[in-house]
Amino acid sequence: MVDEQISTIPLSLWSGSGLVIIDKPRGPSSHQVTAWVGKMLGCRVGHSGTLDPQVSGVLLIMLGNAVRLAPLMLKHEKEYVCLMRLHDDVPREQLEQVIKEFVGKIYQRPPRKSAVKRSLRIRTIYKIEILDFENRLVLFRVHCDAGTYIRSLCHHIGLALGIGAHMQELRRTRSGTFDETQVHTLHELKSACIHVSAGDAKALSSLILPVEAALPDIPRVVVRNSAIDAICHGAQLAGVGILMCDQFKKGETVTVLSQKNEFICLGAALLSSTEFIPGGVGLVIAPTTVFMRPGTYSQGWKKKRHEK
Repeated sequence: MVDEQISTIPLSLWSGSGLVIIDKPRGPSSHQVTAWVGKMLGCRVGHSGTLDPQVSGVLLIMLGNAVRLAPLMLKHEKEYVCLMRLHDDVPREQLEQVIKEFVGKIYQRPPRKSAVKRSLRIRTIYKIEILDFENRLVLFRVHCDAGTYIRSLCHHIGLALGIGAHMQELRRTRSGTFDETQVHTLHELKSACIHVSAGDAKALSSLILPVEAALPDIPRVVVRNSAIDAICHGAQLAGVGILMCDQFKKGETVTVLSQKNEFICLGAALLSSTEFIPGGVGLVIAPTTVFMRPGTYSQGWKKKRHEK
C-alpha cells in the first residue's frame, strides 16, 4: 500500500542536504523505510542505526551529502523502551537487584538473526529504569551505547535471574539528541511531498532539519566568507580566515560554519584553540568531510601564475 502511494509522487523534490527523523513502524526493515524516503524525495539517503523489522521508533535518515555524517551518526548513544517477558515468577526486589548489575560495561555477542559478525563486543549500559512490572511482564527504559543488542540484554537478565527471559516488544525512543518529539510518520512525509507538488514548499522543508542539528556537541569554528570557497576545494583553514571559535583540542573534530550559520565542513584541529588567535597566521583546521558545494561563495583566493 505504501509503495503504491509513493509511486505517485514526482521525483527530485529535495536536492539539498538535511535530516529527517522518521517514526519507523513495525514490519518493514530500516533499509526499506530509508529506500521509501529516498524514492519520495528523489535524493540520496542513508540511515544511522539499524532497527529490526519488528522494532519501531526513532530512525534518523540522512539526505543528500548528509550521508557523509554516517560514521558519526552510527556512534550516537541510544535509548529504548522494552517489554520483556520473564519465564517464571520472581520478586520485584530480586528483579531490581539483578538489573542493577547490568549497568556499566557488559559483554555481548550479536544474536544469531543479526546481519553482523557474531564476535564478542563490549558495550556500556548507562541506565536501566523499570517502568512497570506485572504478570511476568517487565517494561523498562534503557540508555546505552550504539550497537547494544536489547534482545541479548533480555536473555542475559533472564539467565542472571535463573528463570529465563526474552524480549517481547521494543521501541527506540532516542538516537543521539533526537527523540520521539521530533519524529514524523511516512504518511506525514508523503503528504508533505504532495503539497510540494502543489506548490507548497514549506510543507516539506518544515519536516527536514539542517545537517548541523546532528552535531550540537561538536566545537564550532566560524569563518570569513573569503575563506569558504577554498575550504570547499579542500584547502586547509588558516587562522586568518577564522572569525571566532569554541574551545577545542588538537586532533578533535570541529564543525566549520559560515557567518550565516551554514554548515561548510567537518575538520580535524591541527592546533588546540589556545595555540592560535582568530585572524592570525598558521594552519588551524584540515577539512575531513566537505558538505558545501564549491562555488556557493565567490572565490576569495587566487591561483599563482607560473612564470614563463
